[in-house]
Amino acid sequence: MDTPQPEPYDLLGVGLGPFNLSLAALADQVGGLSSLFCEARAEFSWHPGMLVDGARMQVPFLADLVSLVDPTNPWSFLNYLREQQRLFPFYFAERFQLARREYDHYCRWAAERLVNCRFGTAVTALHWSTADELFRIETSTGPVRARNVVLGVGTRPVHPEPFAALRGNPRIWHSADYLAKRRSLAGARDITVVGSGQSGAEVFLDLLRTRAGDGTRLRWLTRTRALAPMEYSKLGLEHFTPDYTRYFHALAPAVRDRLVQSQWQLHKAASAETLAEIHDHLYERTIGRPIDADPVEIIPGTAVTETLAGPSGGFELSCRHLDSGTEHTVRTDAVVLATGYRAERPAALDPIAELIDWDEQGRYRVDLDHRVATKPRLTGGLYVQNAELHSHGVGTPDLGLGAHRAAVILNAVAGRTVHRLPTRAAWTGFAPPAAGFAPPTATTVLPRPQEGNRAATPTR
Repeated sequence: MDTPQPEPYDLLGVGLGPFNLSLAALADQVGGLSSLFCEARAEFSWHPGMLVDGARMQVPFLADLVSLVDPTNPWSFLNYLREQQRLFPFYFAERFQLARREYDHYCRWAAERLVNCRFGTAVTALHWSTADELFRIETSTGPVRARNVVLGVGTRPVHPEPFAALRGNPRIWHSADYLAKRRSLAGARDITVVGSGQSGAEVFLDLLRTRAGDGTRLRWLTRTRALAPMEYSKLGLEHFTPDYTRYFHALAPAVRDRLVQSQWQLHKAASAETLAEIHDHLYERTIGRPIDADPVEIIPGTAVTETLAGPSGGFELSCRHLDSGTEHTVRTDAVVLATGYRAERPAALDPIAELIDWDEQGRYRVDLDHRVATKPRLTGGLYVQNAELHSHGVGTPDLGLGAHRAAVILNAVAGRTVHRLPTRAAWTGFAPPAAGFAPPTATTVLPRPQEGNRAATPTR
């Protein structure tokens, strides 16, 4: 006698970073909707290598898992503070941006209590069953079935090509491993940090503090022509609203690609506060002596073209100054690569890869509901989080839009308006009204993913 299979989940999440954790928290409060979120790691962990003392978030505390969609939700940061008996201390601290360590602890608090989150469970393969129109998912703890799947596997550290030949060297590693490997820098007398984003600034500042006065030469090298701060004006931040996402999504793909590259100051720069701390630290440590007496170098506008092991230890970095074209060699004992992260396609997708309608560059085509375009045969909903920078713009990796994106996906999966979302959130009108450009607005009636048009389009 065949054992009856458990009922399929309405929604299965692959990966549990902040974005799928946000979706899990919102889904937890929806009656009649079954969900399961699987994570290969044994517990929640958010950028553990960069939980440096004093490092703060770049978004306000309201950019938590749920508040910008449902501030009454029990998984909000304010409720976390209440549970931790820290509401008054937080109130008196008067800090809008959280310490990174506190944000990580808050997410752990939620992840450990949400019944739809399962850690120590790796999703190894996704299959599509045409017979019953369900995803059949292989996991390390057994098979499950689901009507909809959302990929939230996060991004991977980028190791630039000039450093590829020495990947794995114990003295060249990515800032993602900074805290775990910081001790390996103990014997280095010359340390180079590559990359001018927030991670690069925080690593450089931490090295300035921890290696002060020991004679170590610290170098901050970046191909960005200026150490300009992150755009943080109130109107500038409106690029991180659903309004801009809708505008960006409606542009031609080639235009979108150009925009993402040109908007580095919106999503790749360091905060003005961190840059100011670096300057203040350098100012104070050089009191009473010439600036150039300090063994510190800050070198923008310079690209590393090749890295070789030095003849007597250490490394030789071949560098080119971008404005003048001048080439020179930097000799250093260790390199920390603060060179960012990139979305990668999970291997679990391989069994259904031929059923996905990839764009010309092999990327997902993603509609405004964050649903991936698939061939007509695959009728289930396949969604992505933080893998659609090319289609949804600079707000994609931003925690401030995380809860909103999760609510959009949840509304689409439920086939109804579980969460009422704003039709307008920005004062800025990004499209020229005289040009007849009409970006789509939020909808209130949503068909079930198994009905209607099943293929996402690259533009709307």
